Amino acid sequence: MSSQPESFWAKKIGSIQSRLPSSTPGQEKWRKETLQPWLNQTGSKLAEKENSSGIKIKEIFSEEDLGGNLGERLGYPGSYPFTRGVYPNMYLGRPWTMRMFSGFGTPEDTNRRLKYLIKHGETGLSIAFDMPTLYGFDCNNSRAEGEVGKCGVNVTTLKDMEVIFKGIDLSRISTSMTINAPAAVLTAMYVAVGKKNGYDERTLAGTVQADILKEYIAQKEWMYPPEAHLRIIRDMMTYCTRKMPRWNYISISGYHIREAGSSAVQELAFTLADGFYYIDMGLKNGLSADEFAPRLSFFFNSSINFFEEIAKMRAARRIWATVLKEKYGATKSRTMLMRFHTQTSGYTLTWQQPLNNIIRTTIEAMAAVLGGTQSLHTNSYDEAWALPSDEAVKVALRTQQIIAEETGIPDTIDPLGGSYYLEWLTDKMEEEAYRYFDQIERLGGILEAIKKGYLQKEIAATSYRRQTRLESGEETMVGVNKYAEKEEQPINILRISKKAQSNQIARLNQVLASRDSQKVEQSLTDLERAMENDGENLMPFFIRAVESYCTLQEISDVGRKVFGGWKEPVIV
Repeated sequence: MSSQPESFWAKKIGSIQSRLPSSTPGQEKWRKETLQPWLNQTGSKLAEKENSSGIKIKEIFSEEDLGGNLGERLGYPGSYPFTRGVYPNMYLGRPWTMRMFSGFGTPEDTNRRLKYLIKHGETGLSIAFDMPTLYGFDCNNSRAEGEVGKCGVNVTTLKDMEVIFKGIDLSRISTSMTINAPAAVLTAMYVAVGKKNGYDERTLAGTVQADILKEYIAQKEWMYPPEAHLRIIRDMMTYCTRKMPRWNYISISGYHIREAGSSAVQELAFTLADGFYYIDMGLKNGLSADEFAPRLSFFFNSSINFFEEIAKMRAARRIWATVLKEKYGATKSRTMLMRFHTQTSGYTLTWQQPLNNIIRTTIEAMAAVLGGTQSLHTNSYDEAWALPSDEAVKVALRTQQIIAEETGIPDTIDPLGGSYYLEWLTDKMEEEAYRYFDQIERLGGILEAIKKGYLQKEIAATSYRRQTRLESGEETMVGVNKYAEKEEQPINILRISKKAQSNQIARLNQVLASRDSQKVEQSLTDLERAMENDGENLMPFFIRAVESYCTLQEISDVGRKVFGGWKEPVIV
């Protein structure tokens, strides 16, 4: 009987295991001759430690743990395999982009917040959208009731985008938009705003999230079946590769996977598995990896376990570079380097003793910087209560500025590189990620794994395990299950006015009354025909539709008519 050929992933696991030492005699001698007598003398015990990924952490690490070829695994900054950073000079050239997550209420509210942050030193814009926008519904839809502007800014037509960016020079700043299901429509609106203000689409810089696979895995905000959304991403990929060279048309997001309850290893593995799927998709549509992969970017969570987060980011760069080179045949260094944005953790924020969140965010931000992020958003201390206030968001921005300009952390590249513990943990994270890649391939690939509920089950199990540890006291959350206080001091929070929805509806009614109805009807008819033809690129049709002031829901409803909807599998 012939055996199944060893997979690419299994070979990588074997390669990692072969370089690791089978024993650490120096450590064993120290434990026997130094540590154990001390424990006996003092009556002390060593508690067993493990991180969020269930990886057991020894009490000490040494050179013995690192195995062979460490120099090859590390390389140098800006050189393959990019473990130590994607650029040769990293923060010695310029600091990371400070991109605070903004967007709330009406477009006018968000425009004021963006200008406020730019005034106080923000170097990149990041826009959050409300639930109706994320699901492709207009502000006057019954499903939007009570949700307009609550978790981000509302966008119903191009007019709203024009207001958001009024008075902001799009040629001098990049914009990141956290939008997924209707990402192509919001990208089209951004292009239309740029054109109306005299900017060529080739000069527009920024990122749209667009990572629909992680929606099915974690965040649950989709409009159509997976195949339909992936077709739209394919069209964005092709269009932006050829016409918008400074626009990152997808930010492959681990952040929401982590916020759903995953471990660091699961965030790492599932995010990169999504990325590999998008690579496969581009190749199937006639693009070479060297042609389009450099426009892929990533979005990671930085949580509270300091060294685990740094190791995760270093392992991510090494895995991405290795797989792009060895599996996908990339030849250019730019293709193999992984650029990513980082946001500090939302699920570590607590409504109890909210000022503690400033410390948590500072530690998480330092991990992101030491992990080599290209841009960073720091959460505000009041976000467990509401969208951030002006005061809280300024403290969050100042946190980054203090790290950049006072701590000395950016004074040398990868200052923790070579740490026995960090390098061992980076290797371990890499190995565990390859194990997940192998299992996903055995299930038929990432799309089939999602449809079977495999990734969702893995995240749910990890989330349940953490919750039981918190409830039992095995894991500490300061101010929640330890050092709690009976009386919580109230804080001032941002409240979204009920007028946000009525104001948005009023603007929508003005647009509906003034637009050219024939252009609207023709744009939607042309879009429907294009959606029915798989060989047609949809991006030009989206752009024409938004320029005709079709609403977000009118455009999204065409897709609902053509593609239908989707329900996720029942997880048992």
